[in-house]
Amino acid sequence: MRLPVIVGFGGVGPAGRSSFHHAYRRTIIDSVQGTRRSDMFLSLASLMNLRHGENGESISSADIETLVGQQCIDGTLVRQIGTNLFDPNKIPANLAVKFSPDQENNTIVIAANNLPKPMPAGCTAEALSGGMVRLTMTGDAEVKIKTYRQLAVQSAGQLPSGFDPAALYNSRFHPRGLQLSIIAASDAVQSVGIDWETIKQKVKPDEVCVYAGSAMGQLDKNGLGGMTQARLRGERVSSKQIALGLSQMPADFVNAYVLGSLGATGAALGACASFLYNLRLAVDEIKSGRRRVAIVGSAEAPITPEIIEGYAAMSALVTDENLRKLDGVDIPDYRRASRPFGNNSGFVLAESGQYVVLFDDALAIELGATTHAAVSNVFVSADGIKKSISSPGPGNYITLAKAVGAARSLFGDEMVRSNSFLLAHGSSTPQNRVTESLILDQVARAFNIKNWPITAVKAYLGHSVGAASADQLINSLGVFSDEILPGVSTIDSVADDVHADRLSISKSDIDLHGHAEIGFLNSKGFGGNNATGTVVSPRLVAKMLQNRYGKKTYAAYLDRNAEVGQAAQSYDQVCMEAPMPTIYRFGEAPLGDSDISITNTQISVDGFDKTIDLTEPNPYPDMFK
Repeated sequence: MRLPVIVGFGGVGPAGRSSFHHAYRRTIIDSVQGTRRSDMFLSLASLMNLRHGENGESISSADIETLVGQQCIDGTLVRQIGTNLFDPNKIPANLAVKFSPDQENNTIVIAANNLPKPMPAGCTAEALSGGMVRLTMTGDAEVKIKTYRQLAVQSAGQLPSGFDPAALYNSRFHPRGLQLSIIAASDAVQSVGIDWETIKQKVKPDEVCVYAGSAMGQLDKNGLGGMTQARLRGERVSSKQIALGLSQMPADFVNAYVLGSLGATGAALGACASFLYNLRLAVDEIKSGRRRVAIVGSAEAPITPEIIEGYAAMSALVTDENLRKLDGVDIPDYRRASRPFGNNSGFVLAESGQYVVLFDDALAIELGATTHAAVSNVFVSADGIKKSISSPGPGNYITLAKAVGAARSLFGDEMVRSNSFLLAHGSSTPQNRVTESLILDQVARAFNIKNWPITAVKAYLGHSVGAASADQLINSLGVFSDEILPGVSTIDSVADDVHADRLSISKSDIDLHGHAEIGFLNSKGFGGNNATGTVVSPRLVAKMLQNRYGKKTYAAYLDRNAEVGQAAQSYDQVCMEAPMPTIYRFGEAPLGDSDISITNTQISVDGFDKTIDLTEPNPYPDMFK
């Protein structure tokens, strides 16, 4: 069976650019020193347009933290919604008002081309000169008056201040979620350190797959949100809004405009567990040998007034009023709005786009790709009969226990007990802190795990809905690299009702040096969507690859990998000095009918060295005796 290994990863979220662990290091900023710390600030400064001084000179790595470090810190992670998105204190609204005619003043004059058709009940029109009409109210009428309102929820995990994803490529009319998909997939592909054209020629066209989507769809003004609001706002529906608003559109855009892929594609949706659902598809495809390259991702941009009010109506989000009550203060602490496993009252929405590139182990060895981790398993289960669609159920017991059991089968009891950690769903709701902690504690007890290191990155990033488990995976790769587990620093203490007899939940970062070998990613979603993934450290992967291929082959792989690593670092350096270079292939000549040749054994496509095999073996020979 082939081993799915992660050879590239990238994207942008509230902590910055994900590739090369820069975003992860923003979450453990108090534990990062030296070059890694200065590079993190350089990466953030580049994203936030702070890389150059007043005279246009590039700020050196030695001076970057001194000069713009505080701006980088203040403009990242969970914070009050910035006016670059919208003013949370001045949300446009329409107030429905009933008017009755007044004998002294019951007429208005408007342009004839603004006259509604048909005429509202209780109104008559009289033509005037100059293209005007007099509208007279003869009875009661309802009108909408433009007004403004204040959001009860004003905290969110936002992209770094000053960063505009639309500016990185020709993104006209693209919803923000699609912009994040293009940027994240491009970042992940370029982080591999091997040109995509080289990768493409090493595999058959149908041995590539892209699984990506958005749980919410694209709901801003350029997507489905704009389409449903257009007529109510007095605007017109565009021809792009419904097409660009679909939930699977991120995968379609990556195929068409980043990769030019002819392989398998799709989007599995599982609410807040959607990324892990898509990762499971890719892992199963690579294990089976059907695919050799997989690009998996998710991007959500749900920070809009309408979505915020929708979740707030469910009492799911933490309001400003509840933040004030939690702390006994007059001014909400927006930075600490998300408090997994602490005294909390709701989650915090976030925007994020994250993608990973996976190879099978043979292709990684052949091309010298860096193996950042392996994904051994992803398990998915439903909850069965439920009291309500949002209430938790037993499905997460199954997924987590299966993931731990599968890791034990690979590496043994002691490795799981002493060298594993877990990134919890940790949504920051009172119900989650009780129910998820009970699951974690009981599974730990079943496998005799004591002081299981647990974190919840939503404390820093907020909840990016379908991309939330992608945020977890990106951070687990950082934990493997630096062997530091982010603490849940936004809580005062672990809440009294959290089940933590066998869990280690700390406010401070946890030093895992020598013990960060297996990571479990736990995700729960509305409707009973549960998923748990198992990721394996690059150190364990190296041992597995040496055992499979032998020392001589592995040594030759390391020689190739040195060159690949240098190419990847060169890309990282470019991103720290200038805006992220983004692959966007719109406008390139598409393949036509004349570019495809078909025989009864294979399909050849111009631009691809390898052919697609049509000699599929009979999978049911025993049924055709």
